Amino acid sequence: MITHYFKTTEDTQLSTCPEPRVGIWTHVVAPKEEELEALSELYGLDETIIKDIEDFFEVPRFEQEGTASYFFTRYPYDLEDIDIDTVPILIVLGETFLITIAEQEVPFLKPFLDGKRIFSTTHKTKLFLEFVSELMITYERKLTRTRKMVLRDTGRVRSIKARDIQRLVFFEQEINETISALVPTHDWLKQLTKGNYIQMFSEDRELLEDLLIANNQLVDSSKSILKTIQNIRGASESILTQKLNSTIRMLTGLTIVLTIPTLISSLFGMNVPLPLQNNPYGFWLIITIIVVAVAFTIYFLRNRWI
Repeated sequence: MITHYFKTTEDTQLSTCPEPRVGIWTHVVAPKEEELEALSELYGLDETIIKDIEDFFEVPRFEQEGTASYFFTRYPYDLEDIDIDTVPILIVLGETFLITIAEQEVPFLKPFLDGKRIFSTTHKTKLFLEFVSELMITYERKLTRTRKMVLRDTGRVRSIKARDIQRLVFFEQEINETISALVPTHDWLKQLTKGNYIQMFSEDRELLEDLLIANNQLVDSSKSILKTIQNIRGASESILTQKLNSTIRMLTGLTIVLTIPTLISSLFGMNVPLPLQNNPYGFWLIITIIVVAVAFTIYFLRNRWI
């Protein structure tokens, strides 16, 4: 679906337009192939590049073709049937327009569509940077939520269970996805500071510098959370291994203790002439031998001599 939005600094509400015009923001969600072709023809875009948005595993990157700049990045999105927590979005910045293309709904653009953010579509560079800023805020909220859950697991590492380890594995995958999206995005943000790829005023450059710092902090925060998860997993695995070894040792000791009376009873249970068979106290002597043997075995086990 293709929707054209327009708003100036004097407008109080975001309005939709039936046709593109100068200073337009075109938002495209789940486009069909014919819609991408029409979009390419309407704005003079490179059809090969914009069709890359159909690839769910598209990595963040920056390309420039003619007067249009193409910015691929990824944003957090929960999909029930796929074990990936980010999906791609393409932002195209032209001389007189701004286009956003995504295969799924874009949560971080809702504040702009709902009128909760003050912006103007005619200031396309500033609007582009504000989109990226809102994307960083979305990642920051996600990381804050994940950090709280990880710290909660840190406090119960001694009583950690299998489902807790599964959750940590899920968190680790989630953080790796975040890092995979933020690092390439940081690369093309840094690239914008070194060349005249897009027209920027001094205010825009300051915002770009702030975005670079915010992106860097998010990457560092992600790596810190990832290290904490790995430490928790390492500690829990050591604790579980120690518990398993203790259980195996206990069962081994119990097997040894039970083997001694079983062996003695088996020997004296044979249907052949045996010592003490005519002794009236033979049964109690055998019981005494078993008790003494078991006592010595337990003593040796407790002192870890066997």
